[in-house]
Formats: sequence, structure tokens, C-alpha cells
Amino acid sequence: MAAAKHTQSPSLPPYSEMIFAAIDSLKVKEGASESSISDYIESTCDNLPDEHANILTDNLNKLVESGELVVLNDNYMRPEPTETPKRGRGRPPKAKDPSVSEAVTQAEPGSEVKRGRGRPKKDPNAPSSAKKVKVGSTSPPSSKTGRPRGRPRKVQPELTSVEAN
Repeated sequence: MAAAKHTQSPSLPPYSEMIFAAIDSLKVKEGASESSISDYIESTCDNLPDEHANILTDNLNKLVESGELVVLNDNYMRPEPTETPKRGRGRPPKAKDPSVSEAVTQAEPGSEVKRGRGRPKKDPNAPSSAKKVKVGSTSPPSSKTGRPRGRPRKVQPELTSVEAN
């Protein structure tokens, strides 16, 4: 492609402009075929390079990929202005709130220490605190229903001795 640009004469407009001019001047509802675009360019422009057909095909493909042209039944046409451009794959990035960015810029650097994720580590220099013993009640408070917490204990039947007759 770089070699093709060097062979193109300086008086020749870019291929994209020539392609758009050809499509607009042909005014075909169904779009213009590659051969009709090539014929129009050959009739309007002089001294085209020898690789004109290949350069035209490459430029048409680039314009289709960028969304500037639409292909329908091998005919090239400009997309409808109401038609939305083709979206890329994946979820679009989340829009940033301007209020959040202003709050970040207004804060003075170094005035607030940014905390890391998760639970903070224990300070090894902090004095150890002894566990406090509650005075007064030794048993935990009973529940409202009067039953103990958890699953009830399995009751084992008492073994009765079997008397021999």
C-alpha cells in the first residue's frame, strides 16, 4: 500500500474522495458497483496508476470496515444518516460522573490517607488489652423460649436387664 501511494501522482485526489464523488454522482438507489465506481474514476481522472483496480478494492474495503460505506448485494453506498454506526463488542465503559471527578480534584494531596482493601493489619506496637471479665452473671442469658440453642441432644434409651426364665 505504501508503494501505491508513491506511484500516485500529486495532482490526483485521495481514493476515498474519488469514491465518494463517484457514488454521489451516480445517484443509484441500490448503490454503485465496484466496476461502475472504477469506470467513473477512470473517466474523470487522468494518469491513474497501473494498480488502480487493486488500490480501489483496498480503499473500498477500508471504507466499509470504518463504516463510511455500506455494502449491499455487492453494491457500495453511503450509510443512512439515521442508521446508528456499528457498535464494538463488549460492554461500553461506565460513564464517569463529573461530581466524583471534581471531589477528587478538590481534595488536597496528602490530606487524606487512602486505605487499602480488606481488614487492616494489627498494630504490633499497640498495647495488648486484657479480656474483661463480667461480674454478676456466669451463665449466658437464656433465650425467649427457654430452650437451649442448637440441636437437641440425642436421647439414648436405657438398657433394661433381661431376666432369664
